Amino acid sequence: MIRVYPAESRFSSDHGWLQSNFSFSFGNYYDPDNTEFGPLCVFNDDTVAGHRGFGAHPHREMEIVSIVLRGQLQHEDSTGHKAVTGYGAVQRMSAGTGIIHSEVNPADEEVELLQIWIKPEERQLAPSYETSEYNPSDMLNKLLPVVSHQSGPCIAHIHQQTTLYLSELESGHTIKFQQEHGRRIYVFVIEGILTLNGSTVLNRRDAARITDLHELELHTEHGSKLLLIDLP
Repeated sequence: MIRVYPAESRFSSDHGWLQSNFSFSFGNYYDPDNTEFGPLCVFNDDTVAGHRGFGAHPHREMEIVSIVLRGQLQHEDSTGHKAVTGYGAVQRMSAGTGIIHSEVNPADEEVELLQIWIKPEERQLAPSYETSEYNPSDMLNKLLPVVSHQSGPCIAHIHQQTTLYLSELESGHTIKFQQEHGRRIYVFVIEGILTLNGSTVLNRRDAARITDLHELELHTEHGSKLLLIDLP
């Protein structure tokens, strides 16, 4: 089953320096029927003004992934890590038994990012942090893994049976995705228009939550950039 969630169905908030769109319950938005999809429980589409950001705050028992779409994001945490992430890079933080961190835009221009929270398959992990870089040209007309429980070059490790793929499809291209039976697929259109299995159309910033399908065909007539998450 493919269930479409249009971009306009998301909860939006505007704090001046921060514009956010929440795909799941988060912060002051709570919908008891929209709290998670498998272990995926937060998917925020954020734009942060220059030299603003999220001050030091705590987290526990969560895998937190940030994918920068444009601009820069500076991370600092209580384990001593400090890094700046831009387009072509991903950061993954395992909050584990507890961590305090901040995420700030260090530049004059806005930073646009996807913030994704996934529940770990094991609790009481030691907090950890890493950044990984990928070549954007490597996602042209194919699914490029950028975060996964399976190790590989340019892939950040996550403590859950989950893989995040980025792809940029040129006009007229089709790719296919297969997974084991009984798993879930989450698709988010970053840019462009995407058609799933020949009939389900997703526009910019639309999402689809997919169950009971282990094969998926992704096609675009005019070009599309997307994120696909393979979930238990």
